[in-house]
This record gives sequence, structure tokens and C-alpha cells, in this order.
Amino acid sequence: MTPSEKHRAIPRPTNLRRRSALAGEAAAATTEVEAALTLPSDPTSAAFFDVDNTVMQGASIYHFAKGLYQRDFFSTRDLLGAAWKQFYFRYAGVEDPEHIADARNSALSFIKGHTVTELEELGEEIFDEAMAHRIWPGTRALAQMHLDAGQRVWLVTAAPIEIASTIARRLGLTGAMGTVAERVDGVYTGALVGDMLHGPAKAEAILALAEREGLDLSRCSAYSDSANDLPMLSLVGDPVAINPDNELRAHARANGWQIRDYRTGRKAARVGLVAAAVGGALAGGVAAGVAVRDRRH
Repeated sequence: MTPSEKHRAIPRPTNLRRRSALAGEAAAATTEVEAALTLPSDPTSAAFFDVDNTVMQGASIYHFAKGLYQRDFFSTRDLLGAAWKQFYFRYAGVEDPEHIADARNSALSFIKGHTVTELEELGEEIFDEAMAHRIWPGTRALAQMHLDAGQRVWLVTAAPIEIASTIARRLGLTGAMGTVAERVDGVYTGALVGDMLHGPAKAEAILALAEREGLDLSRCSAYSDSANDLPMLSLVGDPVAINPDNELRAHARANGWQIRDYRTGRKAARVGLVAAAVGGALAGGVAAGVAVRDRRH
């Protein structure tokens, strides 16, 4: 089955393409970095990278939420209420769609009333503090390989676009597509624009981008750690599993896809991380997880 046949086979819930394309276009239009605006030497080929556990160790929103917590954006109660979700994500090594949806929507809701400028400035600070040293060198090298070949490189993530655009800009990538929070006169309303960019929505956003940019998806590459991104990976001619979960690893092996794993001593690392998390909980280590608003507010 060709990549074009594969993407036609992807189930498309009612209005998914329209809503996903809306989110993707809103994201892409605001995140292309200046250095990448010149015409690429290979304009019909591109690469798409998931972020969490693909480009960066752990969940980007975890690090972002931790940084905001340290800046008194929300309370310890908010964080403790969601600590188990971060624990599940980090130590089970998988993503649950409902868990991701709840976390992302909550993360977008707690910025209601804050300005875009404020969040962008804090995003730069938090990247330097908590994200830069967590970028996987191997994945970074793969992205640079595509750039050096004259191809454009986009991040495609369910994380808020503010996080994704900061990472793309700091890594010198073309741009990013992510979950978009509605803004009016430069202030966040707490609502979403289009769909949360997760699972099939990522594939639809890429299809819209490919159509707009004249990309040949059979010549494109995609990278992810999660089986939730099979719709995205199945779109392209060169799908690659990075630090894959068990389901994606099995699928990649069965279909002859490339597998790259940059983790070392994963089982030992899990044990150490669990111990560290438990030991540091009272000091805020685990508490600094994905932010969820107190449902009583």
C-alpha cells in the first residue's frame, strides 16, 4: 500500500479534517522561523517530528507547567491533583488519549486571562532552564540532517503551540504545529482553536500543510515514539520509530520501518526515577507535573 493509499484509509471522524487543518494552519502560520523562510533546495520533501519522548525526554508540558508553577501561576493543590498523570506518562512509557486530552485542555484553560507576550517570554526562560538539556542529541542530529539536505522540518505535537514554537525556534527548525489556544486582542480566552493536535488530528494537519506547501508525502519522513501517531507515520514514505512504545515497536518491525532508540538502561532508569520521584515528592518533584485546575474553581 502506497503512502497516499494509507492516508486515505485513515478513519476520519466528522469534521476532523476541517478542525485539525484549522489548528494546524493557525500554528504553522505563527511559528515559521525567520531563517527558514527562504526557498528550500528540496521543496517537495520535508520531515515531521513528534515532540514528547521523541525530540525531548519526557513531556514538554510537564516542564512548562513546572516552570509556571515556580512562577506562582497556580497552586500546589493543582499540581498534586494531576501528579499521577505525569507518573503514568513517565513510567508506563505510553500515552492515553483521554489523559492527554484532559491534561492539554486543562493546561490551556489555566492561561486564561494571561497575555500571549507574557507566555512567550516565559516559554523562552523555561526552555533554557528545563528543556534545552533534555533534547535527545540523536533526534536533534536527524532533524539537522534533513535541514542540511535542504528540506523543511516541522514539529507536530499535542502540546500547546507556545511550547512547540519555542522548541522549533531554538533548534532552528522550520516551524511547528500544536494545540492552539484562542486569543483575543493578545489575551488568552481559555478556549481551543480547532482540535487538540493528537492522533488522527496530526495526520489531517499534515495533509493540509502538504497541500498548501506542495509536499510529496511519499518523499517525506515522520518520527514518533508513540503508536498514537501511527496515522501521521503512515502518511509518509519514510516513517521512523524513535524511542518507541511496545505497540509502535511491534508495528515498526512488522512493516520494516526504521527504529532508533536513544534510551540506555531503561529498566534501571525507571527504578531510579521512581525512587527519586517518591523521595522528592514533598519537595515538589512529583508535584511539578502536568497542571490541572482545581475543579472547584
